[in-house]
Amino acid sequence: MFKKHSLTLACGLVLGLPLAHASSQSDANGFIEDASLDLLLRNSYFNRDYKDRTADAKTWGQGFIATFESGFTQGTVGFGVDAFGLLGIKLDSGRGRNYSAFFDTYDDGHPVDELSQAGGAVKMRISNTVIKYGNQFPSLPVLAYDDSRLLPQSFTGTLITSNEIEGLELNAGRFTADSPMGDSARDPNRLKSIDVLGGSYQFNDDLSVALYHSDLEDQYKRYYANANYTLALAAEQALNFDFNIYRTKYDNGSTAAQAFGGDGQGDRNTIWSLAAKYSVGAHAFIVAHQRSSGDAGFAYDFGDGGSSIYLANSYYSDFNLKDENSWQASYELNFSEYGVPGLRYKFAYVRGDNIDTGSDNEGTEREIFNQVSYTVQNGPAKDLSLRLRNSIYRSSTDVGPDLNEIRAFVEYPLSIL
Repeated sequence: MFKKHSLTLACGLVLGLPLAHASSQSDANGFIEDASLDLLLRNSYFNRDYKDRTADAKTWGQGFIATFESGFTQGTVGFGVDAFGLLGIKLDSGRGRNYSAFFDTYDDGHPVDELSQAGGAVKMRISNTVIKYGNQFPSLPVLAYDDSRLLPQSFTGTLITSNEIEGLELNAGRFTADSPMGDSARDPNRLKSIDVLGGSYQFNDDLSVALYHSDLEDQYKRYYANANYTLALAAEQALNFDFNIYRTKYDNGSTAAQAFGGDGQGDRNTIWSLAAKYSVGAHAFIVAHQRSSGDAGFAYDFGDGGSSIYLANSYYSDFNLKDENSWQASYELNFSEYGVPGLRYKFAYVRGDNIDTGSDNEGTEREIFNQVSYTVQNGPAKDLSLRLRNSIYRSSTDVGPDLNEIRAFVEYPLSIL
């Protein structure tokens, strides 16, 4: 029924949409003329302090992320090339405390001193539709690369992105390799395939919707829907509602289902979140509820990327376990109105309960999240950004280890071409 309703809504949207806007390909200036070359310098520190005396994870590294995007050749059909180069250098870590999402390890447990990778993709554009094949960074609700540590995750495959109708973006793709963070190998996890299909539509500045489907071979089939609406109340006041839902059918024998409390025999999961955000001037107050139900919890990052969880209560913990219900209360402050543009702060408290742990004991977990960030607005260091985040996580015995986590990032983007 969910699939039928999704297709019906998608057809209805397309039939009622306005005419397409001007062709991007007709404005192409050329392969070199529209090209860009950027370098991101990223210094990252990670400290995860386990409170049960488990070996802590402490890693510090310097990353260099270079990306080249060519323009498209002129004509009815345009051609181009994208490429990237990644280099990560270990500044501090060691056996027993290395964090594998930063640096891979040798057989003796010591982390590598550095890792590097290069990739590229060819692309073709007709009107406002781009077809790209090769190594790339997909960012969709059901397939999203992870860029939350030192070096980004990437995927290899084909992705079609169409913007023929103003406000409507359609995506279709198939990927067959996954290169995770901290590993220079092209496909160490041996991804078989993941197919994605869907799109999003922006009705106006206040309302948008999205529908997506994915099929991760031998793991699960998934549907996703989103609705986001902003209601203007008064001067500098607004109320935003963001609803997200995933429905997952796990394949028989799915290791993902078994990792999240299922038995691997056709398990299912439904998880949704609804967040309400009240903004007034420099302040924003958010409350959110998230609910997981079914035969297993909500699994992700089994070949669909470490960011493919578009849910309100996703911080250190994702509050996505079997039968889990969670609530969030959070606060955001933009210091621009107090004379410090670029400075932001966020606090969040999330608590989850009713977790099916497989025993007679109901599982619970809670997290306190703090993040402060600052981006230099002008001068020689313009666009230099600093971000510091901290999570304090506690849970019942059957859920996970208690820990305190600190992540620090210093980033400086350089536009070379």
